[in-house]
Amino acid sequence: MSLTRVCDEVAEEIRRLIAAGHLAEGARLPSERDLAERFGASRPMVSQALRMLSLMGLVEIRRGSGAYVLRRPQTMVTASVTLMLDLDHGSVGDLAELRLWLETLGATRAAEREPGISTAEAAGIESALARLAAATASASAWIAADTIFHAKVAAAAANSYLAAMYESVHTAVLGYEYEHWVRNETEPAWLSPGTAPAQLELHEAIYRSVIRRDADAVRAAVLRHHAAMLDHLASGPGRAT
Repeated sequence: MSLTRVCDEVAEEIRRLIAAGHLAEGARLPSERDLAERFGASRPMVSQALRMLSLMGLVEIRRGSGAYVLRRPQTMVTASVTLMLDLDHGSVGDLAELRLWLETLGATRAAEREPGISTAEAAGIESALARLAAATASASAWIAADTIFHAKVAAAAANSYLAAMYESVHTAVLGYEYEHWVRNETEPAWLSPGTAPAQLELHEAIYRSVIRRDADAVRAAVLRHHAAMLDHLASGPGRAT
């Protein structure tokens, strides 16, 4: 069995542990050593698996403290999407485009809903944006917070199928974008502290346009974020879109 497959299976086991309700939001996961013993895997494999779960916005890795549950997973089709990408890495451009379409549809729908998204939904997006702003000094915290922000925006469309599809595609694209971070904790250059203001503004623009119910601004903001993501994909080691 390949190391990649072992890592994927450990990540799935931990995801199931969270989904089963054995670990509540905010709870600290068992140590990497304990998880390694529990699942019969090496600690490096567990470490990689936790970073994969961070991409999904399910856990937050706090250096020197451990990994903590951010939220419980919803029904996802990530496995099949990831398998397609594994079979044809050249399809990442198509997958990123699909992500753009889904986010544009979800965010636009959220902005156009009558009489608007609920107070709780708006607060959820705002809280996710605040988490993102507070995470600019940590790559692992930023990656998890980024996924939660986009998931909250997609969920505000009030269509659970769209939300599940979007999260699955988003996670698959991030898995490709952050592959080196997952495998060896190498942080990409675009996550350096100096890039934080520009990265945060891309997300603030999406938030503002949804809250103001400006569909045209939503489409423009999502497209700008997409362009930045394409740059990230193209600038990674050996990458091209």
